[in-house]
Parts: sequence; structure tokens; C-alpha cells
Amino acid sequence: MEHFFAIILFAISASITPGPNNIMVMTSGANFGAKRTLPLLTGICIGFTLMLLLVGLGFSTLFEQFPSLHLIIKCVGVAYLLYLAWLIAHSQQGVEQDEKGKPLSFIKGALFQWVNAKAWIVATGAIAAFTSGSEKFLPQVMTIAGTFFVVSFPCVAVWLLFGSMLQRALTTTESRKRFNVAMSLLLVVSVFPVAREVIETLL
Repeated sequence: MEHFFAIILFAISASITPGPNNIMVMTSGANFGAKRTLPLLTGICIGFTLMLLLVGLGFSTLFEQFPSLHLIIKCVGVAYLLYLAWLIAHSQQGVEQDEKGKPLSFIKGALFQWVNAKAWIVATGAIAAFTSGSEKFLPQVMTIAGTFFVVSFPCVAVWLLFGSMLQRALTTTESRKRFNVAMSLLLVVSVFPVAREVIETLL
């Protein structure tokens, strides 16, 4: 039972702390409202749960066989996150918008996990810390993934709530622009440790 509570606490701390997922959800909530951001939130939570399952079922062994693959994913992830930061900073409405001003979709939220450096760190860390090499490995992985699935929704929803509350305050174009610039800078800061690691590896 203590082991299970440890998983819950880890899931809460990993899901509710600042990171690319939560920043995007809050920004989308502030620009588009809670209802239109729900697909993004759902995609993030389901996408990360799927990532946990695949990492736990042996996907991480690819990195052991092809170490350069991990570096490639990090490079792509950093580049994409910086691109998102640029979109946010230059947007008056949302994280990513087309002609109609639409927030990120369920699919984009789910696929984003595969280039999200924090998601990789949390997934590999959870599997490494809370599993053993016993015959019960699969149930252990399922327990971790299920816990994150249940816990992540309310934790990420807190950031959506913050964003939707801010929407009422961001009533002018100028205030919304300042908010988006601040969120883009916060996203860049969240990427900085991984970007520095990539640069050090390449040099």
C-alpha cells in the first residue's frame, strides 16, 4: 500500500508542476476558454498514459540499442517547443491558430508528448523507480499508467482553471498580448535545461 501511495504522490507532483503541457493548457484556457481547451487537455492526459505504457513495455530499449535516437528526439522536441513559444508570443488569441482561431486539438495534444522532454523524463523515471524485474512487471506498469491517467486529469485541469479565470481579466488585445509573451518566455525557460544538455552533447 505504501508503494501505491508513493506512485500517487509522484504522479501528482509530476502532473501539477509547471511544464510545457500545463503552460499550453493554461494559455489555451486564457485565450479560448475551458470548453474549447478540453480536447487538448484530454489528448495530453491520454497521450502521456499511452507513452507510459509503451515505455514500460520495452519501448525504452530502443534508446539502449540506438542512443542517437534519444538525442534526435530531444533536438526535435526543443525545436518544436521553441516554435510553439514563438507562435504564442506572436498570437493574440491562442497557442496555435488557423484562420478561425482554433486551439490545439486532441491529436496534437497526444502526439506532443513524444517531443515533450519533461514527459520523457517523467515516464522513464516512473518506470525505473516503481517497477521491479519480477513476473509482476506488467501489472506494475499498468498500475503506474492507470494512476497517472486518473491523477493527471484533475492536476492539469487546475492549470486550465487558472487560464479560464485569466480569460475574464484579459479583455483587451494589449493585455492578451502581454500574457502570451509572458507564457512564451515561461515555455522557453522550461525548455532551457534540455536545450543546454543537447548543446553540451553536440559540442
